[in-house]
Amino acid sequence: MLAITQKVFGGPEVLDIEEVDRPRPGAGEVLIRVAATSVNPADWKVRAGLLDRIGEPLLTLGFDVSGIIEELGPGVDRFGVGDAVYGMVFGGANAEYVVVQVHTLAPKPHHIDHVHAAALPTAALTAWQALAAIGVEQRILVHAAAGGVGHLAVQMAKHRGAYVIGTARAVNHEYLRGLGADELIDYTATDFGTAVRDLDIVLDLVGGEYGSRSARVLRADGRLIDTQGSDAEDDPRYERFYVEPSGVSLREIATMVEHGYLGVTIDQVLPLAEIAKAHQISESGRVRGKIVLVPWNPPA
Repeated sequence: MLAITQKVFGGPEVLDIEEVDRPRPGAGEVLIRVAATSVNPADWKVRAGLLDRIGEPLLTLGFDVSGIIEELGPGVDRFGVGDAVYGMVFGGANAEYVVVQVHTLAPKPHHIDHVHAAALPTAALTAWQALAAIGVEQRILVHAAAGGVGHLAVQMAKHRGAYVIGTARAVNHEYLRGLGADELIDYTATDFGTAVRDLDIVLDLVGGEYGSRSARVLRADGRLIDTQGSDAEDDPRYERFYVEPSGVSLREIATMVEHGYLGVTIDQVLPLAEIAKAHQISESGRVRGKIVLVPWNPPA
C-alpha cells in the first residue's frame, strides 16, 4: 500500500510517499481502507518533534480516519467487513489502509460523507470531552473559536445551554454567529481581558501566554481548560486536557450530527499526496474548520 512516512523530525519536506507493507489486524482490531483523513495541529507538531504522542520516526501520521472495514482481527464481533466507520487513532491514518482498535471506532454518521466524517474524530472528541461538565447558563470563552476544535466547541456548548463567547478574527464573526456564538471578540483589535470577566469556563485552544491572561477573566471558582500547554499551570483553576479515543463518545457525537445539532466545516479538501501543503496551511493558523485529505483510490 501507499503511505506518507517520515524518517526524521522536521518541516513539511520530510514527508514522503512510500510503498509499505499492508498491516494485518490483531486481536480486537480491524483493518480499515481509508476513505478520508484530516489534518490536526497535532500532526504537524508531531512531525516537527514538538509533541511526543506516537514515538520516534519512522512514522506515519494521521489521527483521524473514516473508511470501510476491510478485515476483522480475532475476537471482533462489533463490526463486520464492509461497515462504514470513523474514529481517532494515534498515527497511521495517512495511508491507504490503517489498523484500528475496535473500541475506538463508531459507525460513520449516516447523513454525512466520509470527507465530513474524517474531519470530526479528534476535534469533536476534544470539544466533547473538554466540555463534558459544562452547565446550562454557564458563561464560556472559546479561544480560536473558528478553528477545528473551536467551531465544534461553540456548537456543543450552545447546545448544552451555555452563553458562548469566542475569540476570532472579524472575518469569522458572522460565520460563528451562525453556529450559535452569543458574543465575539476580534483578538487582533481588542484585548479579550478588557472585554469579558467573571467567566465560568475558558477553553484555551491557543496556549502559551493566553493562559495567564485567561485566568484573569475567570470567576474565583471558574475553570481554565488548556489543550496546548500554557503559562497558567500554577493557577488552582488550571486543567491540562488531553483527548482520548472513544468509540462511545463518537456514537454520541454521531447522534448530534444526525439530529442536526452539530456540523463540521471543511476549509478545503486536498489529495493525500499534497500533505506537505496541508501541513503548511494548518501551521499558518488561518484554517476555518478542518482540512481533509483523500488518499489514492479511496473506497466509494
